Amino acid sequence: MTATQPTDLQQLAARYLAAWNETDPVARRKLVDEAWAEDGTYTDPLAEVTGRAGFDALLGAAQAQFPGLVFTLGPVDAHHNTARFTWNLGAAGEEPLVIGFDVLVTDAEGRIASVYGFLDRVPGA
Repeated sequence: MTATQPTDLQQLAARYLAAWNETDPVARRKLVDEAWAEDGTYTDPLAEVTGRAGFDALLGAAQAQFPGLVFTLGPVDAHHNTARFTWNLGAAGEEPLVIGFDVLVTDAEGRIASVYGFLDRVPGA
């Protein structure tokens, strides 16, 4: 497997969060199709999906659950084909409601092969 450059992984992490924030279904699916491997997987404590359609549906459900909130990207630490980064979810300019971090792994083509999500702070927890 070819190592992906850290700057490429930082850009991929930014595109990944852009998909979480894109509310237009057609534009969101385009972002997913460009960034994700055909059989890419996403796993966090609340969800587990495989494939672009499954991930896109998860994004739509999250946007319906948290309308008007946006994800912001924290620092990205990357090497080889792996990146880990923090993120926040909340209203612009306010204290985030949810804080977490994800580990993103790419395939040989530099697309997202898997994401493992962790929730550090959630409402009511």
